[in-house]
Amino acid sequence: MAKAKEKAIEATEAQEADVIVAEQNEQAIVDVAAPSSADETTDEKSEATTKAGKRSAKALKEAEEKADKEARKATGDTTPQEGSEAADTKGPRPVTRPLIERRGKNYRKVAEQLEAGKVYSLSEALELAAKTNPSKFDAAVEIHVVLGVDPRQADQNIRTTVSLPHGTGKKIRVAVFAPSDQHAAAKEAGADIIGDDEFLQQLDKGELNFDILVATPQMMPKLGKYARVLGPRGLMPNPKSGTVAVNVAKAVQEAKAGRVEYRVDKQAIVHLSVGKASFGGAKLTENAKAFFASLQSVKPNSLKGNYIVSIYTATTMGPGIKVDASTLV
Repeated sequence: MAKAKEKAIEATEAQEADVIVAEQNEQAIVDVAAPSSADETTDEKSEATTKAGKRSAKALKEAEEKADKEARKATGDTTPQEGSEAADTKGPRPVTRPLIERRGKNYRKVAEQLEAGKVYSLSEALELAAKTNPSKFDAAVEIHVVLGVDPRQADQNIRTTVSLPHGTGKKIRVAVFAPSDQHAAAKEAGADIIGDDEFLQQLDKGELNFDILVATPQMMPKLGKYARVLGPRGLMPNPKSGTVAVNVAKAVQEAKAGRVEYRVDKQAIVHLSVGKASFGGAKLTENAKAFFASLQSVKPNSLKGNYIVSIYTATTMGPGIKVDASTLV
């Protein structure tokens, strides 16, 4: 009886063990068929990234760091981040002296004659410019005019000449390139260099001992190959500047008398010397008025807005003086 009971118990335990093994096998099959959520995340991440390019792990990390940095910058968060070295504290900000204090002693002395923020009339400004020459030499008095033109437009690219009543105070060396029958007239008018083929030989040697070159129209083709030498120096004859003329004697006389050429630069500014500091206020004013009359005569018809924006005058090394444009009328 006892043995039969023991056999029944052993059979029951064996059945329970078989059931447990079967359940474990079923769970293993389910685990293999359905991966864990961690495995799914890893697979999705591996599919979202590439080995190189904008979708690489390195690029995505850098983009995330940049976005985080921009967000902190927008909120004004300047606290050091984990893993980054703290910024070294800088010393006091260096003190920059005002520009007038960095000027020379003579400049500061003459600058005391100017009133800060004051706009002078043309005659007052030129008279004051002649008095505020800090240099030991007879400096040129310059006028700088900011125009409201666009130099890139052909009709607004201003370039012309003006004859100053009292000249510029500079000795002008005039060269004449003309046929031999006009050499005598050019010499009588005061030309410093006169020639035809001999003059070309001087250009071949690089001898440019003149400030203005006057040529006749029929001689201009021979100067074509020297355009790269004469052009950058402003010595190439041009009809607009009056240096290409049939009557070379008259052109020489005008050049000697004080005819100067001016043109607007890329910043829409015209620079011109109207004489020397030794001229005095009266002569400088007459020269300046002749210049502004010429400037007004070439005002472009297509211009909209102000023609003359601002005017300043100064000697070569002196302080700038602002001129009231309304005083030109």
